[in-house]
Amino acid sequence: MKDQAEHQTEKIDTEGFLDIISRLSEHSLKKLQDYLSKQAKGDSGDSNQTMNLFSDFFKVYGKILENPSRLANAELEYLKNLSFLIRDSTLNMMGIHENDPSDGDKLKKSDKRFKNTLWEENPWFRFLKDLYLLNSKTIIDEIRKVNDIDQKTKLRVDFFTRQFVDAVSPSNFLATNPELIEATIESKGNNLLRGLRNLLDDLERGPCELQVQNTDTKAFEMGKDIATTPGYVIAQNDLTQLIQYEPSTPKVHNRPILIVPPWINKYYILDLRPDNSLIKYFVDNGYTVFVISWVNPDENHAGFDFEDYLVQGPVEALKTIEEVTGVKQVNTIGYCMGGTLLACATSYLNEIKEGDRIASSTYMASLIDFSKPGDMGVFIDEAQIADFERKMNEKGFLDGCTMANTFNMLRSNDLVWSSVINNYMKGKDPVPFDLLYWNSDSTNMPAKMHSYYLRNMYLENKLITPGALKLKGVPIDVSKNKKPSYFVSTYEDHIALWDGTYLGAKRVSGNVRFVLAGSGHIAGIVNPPANKKYYYMTNNDLSETAEKWLEKSIRNEGSWWPDWLKWNKKYKGKSVPARNIDIKRVLDQAPGCYVTHHLMRPETAECTAIFI
Repeated sequence: MKDQAEHQTEKIDTEGFLDIISRLSEHSLKKLQDYLSKQAKGDSGDSNQTMNLFSDFFKVYGKILENPSRLANAELEYLKNLSFLIRDSTLNMMGIHENDPSDGDKLKKSDKRFKNTLWEENPWFRFLKDLYLLNSKTIIDEIRKVNDIDQKTKLRVDFFTRQFVDAVSPSNFLATNPELIEATIESKGNNLLRGLRNLLDDLERGPCELQVQNTDTKAFEMGKDIATTPGYVIAQNDLTQLIQYEPSTPKVHNRPILIVPPWINKYYILDLRPDNSLIKYFVDNGYTVFVISWVNPDENHAGFDFEDYLVQGPVEALKTIEEVTGVKQVNTIGYCMGGTLLACATSYLNEIKEGDRIASSTYMASLIDFSKPGDMGVFIDEAQIADFERKMNEKGFLDGCTMANTFNMLRSNDLVWSSVINNYMKGKDPVPFDLLYWNSDSTNMPAKMHSYYLRNMYLENKLITPGALKLKGVPIDVSKNKKPSYFVSTYEDHIALWDGTYLGAKRVSGNVRFVLAGSGHIAGIVNPPANKKYYYMTNNDLSETAEKWLEKSIRNEGSWWPDWLKWNKKYKGKSVPARNIDIKRVLDQAPGCYVTHHLMRPETAECTAIFI
């Protein structure tokens, strides 16, 4: 066994144990004091939300009990599968191996939680695993069969049931995970001591009560390991820095690109490393690329609203690009929330007679029509938004880690429980991973802006109704957005469901191309051609529903990036000499201080423009 000799000589760390107990006592006392302080102030915390969730569960399970015939059929199906499971497990314990016909067996093959061979080779642990998979599938299936209840309630119960089912997996407990038992015996329990130390480090790190570390955040240096494409900050305001990238080709296309990233994370997801950087890909293919880098707001930004993000974001950026390049028409790209803002900006510019600034619009995993919010809809109702607003108003902003933890819950097995096992039970340090480093580098949300976004987009879906939204007194009507549009969504997206983004593609006018890439919200977008991974589906007919569109679509292997280049040929303009960056405009070197001021640093860093 790997490193077995080393583990056998490992001694119990008595001194480390005493240190951990001391730290744990101090932390527990502090948490108790915080709790008593909240109670003295009459702060009920999340108790109202908890009661609402209990009410939702009672509604759904009441509906299940109201249909005894369906419940009886479910019980019979479960007992049949359970009998197969018990029979197979009994034979395994006798040394006789047969294929397991139960549903649990079908699920286990792709479940990364049980990839260790001991889950198959040891009859007892195989039984635990298969029983868990069968039970969890039965519970979730029965909830999803309930139709005579409002969709919002059903969605919430389904989501939190999956959270519970994921939490009670036998892989998450020392006594029922053979790999953890083996590691604990080999290290004489020191893995648990190291794990407890890692847990205390996470608890004491702040600003969140607990944010599980998915990656080694010390392994990356901004501008050296990630966000490495050469560029400079050429403009700055209270909310944004505008980055212009150096050309890498002797000639460039006349029309530049402006990328509007989401403000809930930092822009460099599109510039992680040279071999997977979409920004570098555009630069190397002859585009002059500009990117908005959003500030990480604090209490000083509490009053900034969605209109400020509109004007100080894409509207001012487009004007600056014209000043720098002399070109008015720009190819615009919005990612996730950035795409929603881009749709608003395009409509706004149309109404103020400046629509010609947009040559084309690309929406990457972006919602315009919010009628299918996916799992995010679980957190969107009047009561929960009011609770968000209460929390935000206390500080003037919503902690970025709060939103990060929410997004991690959407993929709890990959982004929560796998790290809990690795860090706290195996006692290992998280491994370096650039994408997870970016994922942990979330930003705060200004109270006024975030409240507006949640209410007007997610809760009331006003963006699809002409004139329902007014920004700077201008009515917003995305149906008048007639410039060519390219929508790329991802099939496994859990944040912006692809069929929801498809609805948005049908809301705008003009020449629209919709592309469906493989994988999820990040990996499906950040998928360079050299990787030769995944696929993208195409179908020029958007007259059908999303399901019909997919049925008639054509599968193309590899990355969607070359497809975008082919589509954009009509809109990139003529070839001109490469544009050198005006040194007089340079304020900072990319990625800029709005990015390098890391959320996990508790101190407030000064972020001032520097001339180089």
